[in-house]
Parts: sequence; C-alpha cells; structure tokens
Amino acid sequence: MNASHALTDAYLAALKLMEARGPRPLHAAAEFAADDFDTSSVQTGDPELCGHLRSVGANDPLRIQLHLSVAGWDAAQPTASWTQHTEAGSEKRRAVIIDRLRVDEKTSQLFLELFPIAERGRPTVITSAEHWVPWYTEGLASDRGFYWGHYRNYLIEKGWSAEDIANSLGPATTRVVERLADPTADKPYRSKGLVIGYVQSGKTANFTGVIAKAVDVGYRLVIVLTGTTDKLRSQTQRRLDMEFAGVDSVLGGIDPADEYALDDVDYQQDKEWVAGRFIDHGQIPAGARIPEVHRLTRHHQDYQSGAIRALDFHGTDPTKPLYHPDNVFPEAVRLAVVKKNSGVLKRVINDLKKVHSRLPGIPALIIDDESDQASINTNRKRWFEEEAERTAINAAISELLKMLPRAQYVGYTATPFANVFIDPGDPHSLFPKDFLVSLDRPNGYMGASDFNDDDSSTDREEKTFENSPEKCHVRFLPGRKDDDSKLGEALDAFVLSGAVKLFREGTGMDAFKHHTMLVHEAQKKTVHRDQAENIKRHWRRAGYSSAKSYERLRNLYLRDIAPASSAMFTDLPIPAGFDELKPYIAEAVALIEQTGQPVLVVNSDKIEGEELDFDSSPVWRILIGGNMLARGFTVEGLTVTYYRRAARTADTLMQMGRWFGFRKNYRDLVRLYIPKGLHETFAGICQDEEFFRNQLDKYAKMDDDGQPLITPQRIVPLVAQHSSVKPTAANKRWCAILEQDATDVKEPSSAYPPLDEKAKLRDNVEAFRPIFAGMSGPHPAPQVSKSLTIFQADFSHGLIVKILDKLSWLDEEKFQADLRWLKTLKPSQVDRWHVVMPQLLDAATAIPLLNFGPFSLHSRNDIEKRLQAKSQPIHHQLLHEVVRAPGSRTAGMLLYPMIAKPDEETLRFDSTRIVMAFRLELPSAAKPKDGRVLKYRVDSSL
Repeated sequence: MNASHALTDAYLAALKLMEARGPRPLHAAAEFAADDFDTSSVQTGDPELCGHLRSVGANDPLRIQLHLSVAGWDAAQPTASWTQHTEAGSEKRRAVIIDRLRVDEKTSQLFLELFPIAERGRPTVITSAEHWVPWYTEGLASDRGFYWGHYRNYLIEKGWSAEDIANSLGPATTRVVERLADPTADKPYRSKGLVIGYVQSGKTANFTGVIAKAVDVGYRLVIVLTGTTDKLRSQTQRRLDMEFAGVDSVLGGIDPADEYALDDVDYQQDKEWVAGRFIDHGQIPAGARIPEVHRLTRHHQDYQSGAIRALDFHGTDPTKPLYHPDNVFPEAVRLAVVKKNSGVLKRVINDLKKVHSRLPGIPALIIDDESDQASINTNRKRWFEEEAERTAINAAISELLKMLPRAQYVGYTATPFANVFIDPGDPHSLFPKDFLVSLDRPNGYMGASDFNDDDSSTDREEKTFENSPEKCHVRFLPGRKDDDSKLGEALDAFVLSGAVKLFREGTGMDAFKHHTMLVHEAQKKTVHRDQAENIKRHWRRAGYSSAKSYERLRNLYLRDIAPASSAMFTDLPIPAGFDELKPYIAEAVALIEQTGQPVLVVNSDKIEGEELDFDSSPVWRILIGGNMLARGFTVEGLTVTYYRRAARTADTLMQMGRWFGFRKNYRDLVRLYIPKGLHETFAGICQDEEFFRNQLDKYAKMDDDGQPLITPQRIVPLVAQHSSVKPTAANKRWCAILEQDATDVKEPSSAYPPLDEKAKLRDNVEAFRPIFAGMSGPHPAPQVSKSLTIFQADFSHGLIVKILDKLSWLDEEKFQADLRWLKTLKPSQVDRWHVVMPQLLDAATAIPLLNFGPFSLHSRNDIEKRLQAKSQPIHHQLLHEVVRAPGSRTAGMLLYPMIAKPDEETLRFDSTRIVMAFRLELPSAAKPKDGRVLKYRVDSSL
C-alpha cells in the first residue's frame, strides 16, 4: 500500500467513526485508525491532508467522503447535541464543525473552497406538531445505512456530484424519512405526507433514496404507486430495479451462467443490464441483519394474484412481534411497483387479506408518484354523508392504509394544489396531515425561469440572447391552429441541434444516446395520425438528403443556434461556422431516419407501428403524442418541442411541460415552439406555483413557543392566478378560507375586475381620487434610473384603508383577508403611507385622471379580458428606502393605472378600461406580535 492510499484509508476510517456522533478531531481519529493498518506509519496532519486534496480530482474517494461528511454536518438539524443549536447551513454551523475537527486555518479555507456551504438544496418542511417523536438519529442512519450507502455510491459512479448528494438529495430524503413513524415502535402510527418537486426534476431519485433509507431502518413492504399507464409503471420499475433492488433481486436466485434459466429474467436485451450498469449489492454478510429485496412485480408485469407466499411475513422469533428489531431487520423486503388501476390494487388487497393476522406488525411504506392524479377522491359528497362513496382508486388506497396500521403514505407531485385541497377532516383521506416537504430546484435543471423573462420592463426590441432566456429558447407559433408555417423551422432546428450534439461528441464529450422532438397538439388519436402524415410531408419537402437544404439550414444556424449557444454557454464547444457543422448534418439525418421513418406516434399507452423504448436502444426520432407523453413519463433527449395543446386547469397544463428537466451539455440547443397566448398562460401558472413554494418557505418556522407557524391542516394555497386557468379541477378543490393575511408584501395582480366590467373599473378609478388630488410631481428618481420620473405623496393610514375598502374585485373574497388585517393596524405599527406613481418616457401614454395629472397608463397583456397586472421589479426600490428604514412606521404603495396593450395595427388603447393596480409593502413594525401571519377559517369537516 503506497502512502497516498494509506492516508486515504486512514481518513476514510476516521470519517466512518464520526458518522454516528458528529465531527471529532480529524487528524487524531485518522492516526488512531492508521494504527490498525498493516503498513508503515501514516503521516497525518493538516499539511498532508491539504496536499492530498490539492493533488487529486473531484472523484477521489477521500475528497468525495469529506464532502459528504462536511455537507451532512452543515445540514444536520440543530437538535443534534454537537451543533450547539446553530442554524443548519450557516457560517456559525461551519465554524462549530471546524472547531470540532481541530483543523488549522489553511485546511479550513481549503474545505470552504472545495466544500462550500450550500446556499440551496435544503428542503422546506411544513409539519404538524402532533404525534411525532424524533427517532431517525444520525447514529441510527449510520448504523443502518446499507442500501442508502450503496445507492449514494451508485449515483456518484453514474456521474452525480458529491455536492448534489450531500447538499440536496441526502438532506431532502432524511427530512422525509425522519417524519415517518419508527417502524420498530410498540405503538403504531400512520403518517401521511407530501413531497413537492418540480416537473421532471428528479422526484424518482428522491423517493428511491427515501425507500433505501426506510428499508435500512426496518420498513419491509414497499408499494410504489405509479401513474395510470403501463409505460410509466415499467419506466419506474426499471429505475428501482436498476438503482435500488439490484442484480441479485432481478435474478431471483437464478444462476447467471445458466443461459436457459435466464430466458425468464428481465432485461436480458437491455444494454444497461448487459453492460453491468445495474446496482450490485454483492454478497450480504451473514448475520448482518441486512434484508434481501424480493420483487413482487417485474419490468413488464404488474402485480398478479397469487403472490401470497411472497407477502407472508414470518419473523425469526415467534415470541416477539413482527415489528421487533430481532424479527424485522432480517426479514426480506417486498417491493411492488403498481399501476394506479383499481383492478390491480384490488389484487394486492385480496392477497394481503389472506395474511391479515400478520398485517398489524408489518412496517409498510406506500409511495404515491404523481399523487394528484387518480389518487384523490373526487366524489363531491362529504365522507360522513350517507351513501357517500369514494372513487375507485382512492377507495383502494384508503383500504390499503386501513389494513396496514404501520403503513406510511408519502405522495410525490410537482403540482400540489389538488393534494392540499383535500378535506383535512376526513380521517381516511390522503390529506398530508403530518408533513409537506418542498424540494429545492436542483442544479442543472431547466425550469420556468429558463423559458420566461421575469422582468417585463425590457422591451422586446431590447431583448438579446444575453439578457433574455425567452429569446434563447422560445419561438412563437401563429395563433391559428391550422397555420403550420413554423413547423419546417422546428424540424430544421431539430436536425441542426442533432448535428451540434454529434459535433460535441467528436470533441470528446460523452455520447448523446437520445435526441428527440416532441409534437403535442391534441389528445385525439385521429389528430395524431394526421399530424404524423403532415410532418412526414414536411420532412420530405425539407430535402435533408440534398445539399439544397444547406442554405436554409445555414441561415437558421447563424441567426439562431450559433448566437444563442455563444451567449449562453461559452464552455460548451460549438462549431466555428456552418461549414464546420455541415459534415455532421447528414449523420444526424441518418440517425433520425435509421428505422425508415423519422416520426413515431405514441398515444394512450398504445404505440403505433413500433415500440418506444428508451432503455434498450438509442432513440433519435420525432415523437407525436398526447396523454401518454404528458404526465410522469420522461421523454429522453428532448431538445425541440412543438406545442399547441391547451388545458382547463393549471396542474394538467404544467404536467404537459415536458420541456422542463435536465439537459446536460445541450440546454443551449433546447427550443420551445408555442403560441404566444399559451406561453403567457404557462408563465402565469409557473409564477403562481413559485409563489406557493415561497409561501411555504416563508412559514416553515416555529414561533416563540416552539410551535409551527403553519401546519399542513391549515395551509391555504395562496393562488395568485394570472390567467383564467384554475389551479386544479373543480372536483379536487376542498379549499380552506383565509380569514386574515398579515404578509408584508401584497400585490393582488390577478384579483382585479375583468376589462369588460366597466362600471367596477370606473368606480375603482373614482376611489383613488384623493390620491390623484394629493400627488406631487413629476420628480426625477435617479436612484432607480436616470430617465425615470415619478409622482409621489404621503397619506394617512386611515385614508388608504378607506380607499382600499371601496374597491371592487374579481369576486367578493379577493383581497378581503388582507384588508381585514390592514384595518387592525394601529398608529404604532403604521402611521402613514408613501404612495408612488412611476411614469413612462412616452408622453403619449399619459392622460388626466379625474382632471388630475396627467399620469402614465401602463400597458399589460390581456388574457381573456383580464390584465396581467404586475408591478415592475425595478420600481420596488422606490419604496424600500422609506419602508425598510430602521424603526419605520411608513408603509408604501406603488400605484399603476393600467390598460390592455394597444392594438398592434392602430396603436390605439382604450382609456375607458383602466385597471387601478398596486403593490403594497408594510414595515417590520406591522408584523403581528404573536408571529401568526396567517389566520384561517377552514371549510372542512374538522
């Protein structure tokens, strides 16, 4: 053993000693561990450790483990004794860690350089204070971490960074597992929770990690409920087989050298299996009380009746209950990946009934992927009403939970509103009564902000590839559905992006296994067939096999692909010019046409012509589909999307956003072709969901008595609808009523009356007459912009409340919770309001209002007679100097008279339809003394 290996082994052993009890003197522990090695003495200390870390790469085993350990300590809950109650992820926490490790200043700085304190990745957790007893300690996780350790190492070998695992996946999975009930506790408890991720953001990786950790500590029946299609169930089964269950579980005792017996084993044609890329847990040590994993479902086989023997748990010591550690730890794990189908679920239930006497002792974990789909009871009758029945799938899941007193239910979704609208008073519902975990946006993820420009103050003419994600990635389609004039360009972009991928492979980058384009315009199969024929015609006319297409492709490359890539990712190789790319175009076309047809239709779980299989072979195709390619299913290699399909609810529309996800080494090539109105609807929905996540983060705190500021039972989704699309279907909305809202920033941008209600709009303008009359200006505002001018004045709190009380809204409940709180404020909290009206440069936009002014009219998009009436972020600082000053009792208002954007042909605007939009900011003195920011009246059976 050379010196470097000996040092690595010594420090790895030292870190292993610290897993259960937190950081300890590092060099002393390494020296102690080195004494057990059969080698010459190992030099340990700051110079030796720093020298090693500086000489190795990011994949060095010691560097990886140090990163995992330090980041884990950074993220540890303040309840751990060694943390000295310092906040997780803080500089104070890191100082405690360094002090306990007893490393010098140079080592400390190197740790900070190589293992920075994570600014993101720690999930937001909303919990109930009842029934939960902390049990998932660092010591337990360390002592029983077989499957989690193997999964973590597998991900690192697969290309995950130690930073992402240590700062994101590790803490996030721990936050979920610690909220489950202790599987070995004498008293059973059934916990229900919800994990909120982003569309195609790695939720499967999270629940795989949760399963691994839960199995390590004693959960022995794991049921994963997938979507409603066989394709999605098979995709999930393969992921769990590949990354958790492993080779021995798939083989099921069959000798891998027995070719005849292998015919009945999954994945024999799977290239990843053949290449040895499925996790291999190796030989489990005898007596280690580490369970085997028995699969109850297979890659292309859902749960079948008759698996009763596999479900029959026995235990090794009949004198002790099944959940006792002596019985549960050696017991094999049963894993079932089940489609959400009432018939399949009934088969599971019927088999469990045959071993009913053992069910009270079985620690079970039910993972519900896409939990807002099919799982929720949409029967409009209350659960306690006579003749009330649950919908079939919800009834089956509820029965599973009732049969298994030790079952834990964890839902996963990217669109959570349907889940939190469930009646919390229904004892058998799937309401997440115990916890909600909101996952942070992961590194490398392309989400809403990559397809929308947040700051609307930049004119379209001023947008560049450097300052506009929208300009980089979004191409607007004509409004008419039968106008396919942009389809040819989309196909050209698909070919060019494929050629760029091949060029990058030629520079030494990893191969791009898949390259796909998705066309999603409608749900009906007949439309899909017509679309396929139309695309084939466009493909033939494009002439990609001929040099005649090169001039057209050159034009698109030079005005779109090349400048966007250069502006976004200077570290990714791009051809110096089109001529350097040209040799790869024919190769890309050949790959797309390799099956004879560039187009593949996929719909309703029935695949026309051939199988879509991302697992067994590369896919370079144009995919046409509807629901099959809309929710849950990952379209691998997706680069160009041609999308026209609208939907009535926000959650359905968001789940169709397959262009969200991870696009390693080709995110600069991603293009979304979409109608402008539909894109604006998506932007509003994304803003609403991000607002909800921000609200969860805001209230994920404890009050002075150690009680949660908000619990799952009292969550009201503060949905700021910026379009007419509802958050979820009407039969899923069981919404609590917000009684009082004491948040310090208020912008009711989706609550104003529609443009066709002229009387309400006119009355609202009249309500602001005292403001117009008292305004002073225009004055320059150089602190914001050299060209900006403003009107401004101060008014009494009573006058502002009186004005707000007169306003008409979209419906009678809008803004009322905010207004009820504002009326309670005393002069010691708010004694005056500073009101600012930002003005536009163009004098033609200014008109007198009620004979005062003139004041600028700000134009906004009109979607179905409602304005997207949002303030401009650059104006917010106009209030900050006054409102945020220490000891301030001054509140602020940004006031915008708004109109719909002028007609593009006549440039005329309608000054009779003015929306009085505003943004309010309250000083810190206005905060409630009891810390209760939200107060509720819950419309439920509680």
